[in-house]
Formats: sequence, C-alpha cells, structure tokens
Amino acid sequence: MSTSLMLTDVPLTEWSHPTRWEDLGIDRTIIFHLPLTTTFRGVNSREGLLVHGPHGWGECAPFLDYQPDEAAQWLRSALAQATRPGPAPVRTEVPVNVTIPVSSPAAAAARAAEAGCRTAKIKVADPRVDLDADAARVAAVAEVLADQFGADARVRIDVNGSWSRDEACAAIEFLQRAAGPVGGLEYVEQPCWEVEDLAAVRERVEPPIAADESIRRADDPFSVVGAVDLAVIKVAPLGGVRAALDLAGQLPLPVVVSSAIDTSYGLAAGVQLAAALPDLPHACGLDTARLLATDVVAEPLRSAGGNLDVARAARVLTAEPVAGAADRSVVERWLARTEAMLTEVNARD
Repeated sequence: MSTSLMLTDVPLTEWSHPTRWEDLGIDRTIIFHLPLTTTFRGVNSREGLLVHGPHGWGECAPFLDYQPDEAAQWLRSALAQATRPGPAPVRTEVPVNVTIPVSSPAAAAARAAEAGCRTAKIKVADPRVDLDADAARVAAVAEVLADQFGADARVRIDVNGSWSRDEACAAIEFLQRAAGPVGGLEYVEQPCWEVEDLAAVRERVEPPIAADESIRRADDPFSVVGAVDLAVIKVAPLGGVRAALDLAGQLPLPVVVSSAIDTSYGLAAGVQLAAALPDLPHACGLDTARLLATDVVAEPLRSAGGNLDVARAARVLTAEPVAGAADRSVVERWLARTEAMLTEVNARD
C-alpha cells in the first residue's frame, strides 16, 4: 500500500445500512488512511471515517482490533462533534506534551528538542526493546528538556498496562533514576492493566500513577478512584467532548486530556475538551499530529511554544479536507466496520 495520503469521499448513497446519514445530521462521509512517521504501538498507519455536519467534521478511528460494541463509542463521538456545538472555552491555549515513541536515545532527544514542549510523554515497555533501552531513552529526553527548560521540564512515561505489579515497581524505580535530570518522573501512566494492581503499585513507588485504559475501556470508569492519582481522558472512546467533560467533572481526580493518534480533526476535539475544563494542572497529550507523515487538513494542528491555540483548533474543525484517494480495500473495510458500529449505536440509543 502506498505511504501517501489516502482520503476518499464516500457518497451517502453507497451506504447500505438502514440508518440514513441525513437523519443523523450528516451530509458528507470520508474514509481516510494516513501513514505514521514511525511505528507506534505496533501500527504504522491510521485509518478511519470522517463525518461532516452543521458544526464541522467529526472523526471516528477506533483501532482495527476494537470490536463494534467498543468502536461504537468513537462513532458517537464523531456524530456529536459534527452535529452539536462544543462547550464554551475557559482558556485560550492548552499546554501539551511531546509524545516520544520507541526510538533510539538520539532520535528521542531530537524529537523532544524540536517540539518545543516543556513536557514529554515517553512510550516504554514495548516488546521490541528492553528496560535498559527505555531508561536510555528517558535519560536522553530528560537531559534535553532540563537543558532547555530547567525546573519547568517534565517527563512522564506510558506503559499501556504491560507490567505485572512486581515488574512495575522495579521498572518504575529504575526509570525514576533515569529521569533524574528533571527531578524524576512526573507520573506513570497505566503501568498495569488491573485496577487492583494499579493501587498496589501506587503504594510502593514514588511517582504518581495515572489511569488511561482503566477509564476509557472499563465498564465502570469510577473504579479507579482511590487506586490512582490522575485520570487520562480521551474524547473519542468516551463518546464525545460533552460526555468526556461530564465524566471529568464527576471524577475526583486531576485530569489529563490525551489523544489516540488522531488526525487534526480529532485533536481539535481534544483541545475543545481541554479548553473547557475548569482546571488543567498538567500538559495534555494532544500534539500527536507530529507522528503523522501527512494529515487530513492542509495545515495540521501542531503546537507552538508548547501550546495549542484554542481558536485555531476551532477553525480546524470546519477546515476543508485535502484531496486524496484511499485504496478500495480500506474503503470496503470501513464501510463494513461503520455499518457494524451503526447497528450498535441504534441498539443502545
């Protein structure tokens, strides 16, 4: 498959599901496929569905291993984004972190230096590398940010639930030392999969513990209360900006807004959420357009000076997508996936 931009308008008449897009407030649908600059969480591209309505574009891009019942939340989010107004912002800028994928220490340091963000989130615990390689990457990024920003520099790590309790405690202690140039780890995101393990690790390590998958992929997102120190919130898997904002308001935890390697449309929705939160004590994981080799808009939503501009994000949501042509196999896959999601949406709503 080509590594160039792939983006195809799908006429509303091509959809065979009984639910009509027009009845959902949608007047245009696009299927996209975008290459990444580097392998990230085992994938080297992102693909999904874009829907357009009176309030602009909504993005639905659940990962390919997500089943229709879970993926349907992403479709609800896209529909809400395209057809309903967002919440009023309470800030004009959203601070963001640079996301560091698995890479050499030199490449990681270069990525951190180029982004201009005071905070970096570093992916660790990938099966392709060992803990020593993770520590070298953490140290390289910590040194660069400490040189650039001094006491304002922060480094956090994301584990995606890959460790057992004992593995987590040993690894966090090791990586805490590697982050010494910035005073240690700001926090550790999802070191283990089970909430009980998160709570046990939290009792044994110094850095705060954050939950991500234990919120967005859980039947009960409130089960993390008392087990972790922070909540990582993503718009699409929670069903939209207002649904995520409501959850954030009910969780008695500081919130970090993050993304799932979204296009600029999805990132703009994340900015909309972050801009509406009453408190935003931590930089958000919304600068991941840098991981895309190309994007769906001519001017991708990227940070400047470690911040994303809220007004610019709002303009992105109504920006015209660039031209392209998706491979027919991608189109067919998303025709089938979306129709399965529509069935789930109808069944629940």
